[in-house]
Amino acid sequence: MTRLVGYTIFWVAIGMIAGMFIRSTLLCILIVLFLLLLGYNLFMGNG
Repeated sequence: MTRLVGYTIFWVAIGMIAGMFIRSTLLCILIVLFLLLLGYNLFMGNG
């Protein structure tokens, strides 16, 4: 379980760094929504 939490925290940090380089707020929101939907589908086994 701690490996999963560490993995998740690592990728959250990578996402925050990437967000600093994307100046468009709308683009950031669209990317977040897309990745949330993708992650949900992959986690639930629907994709």
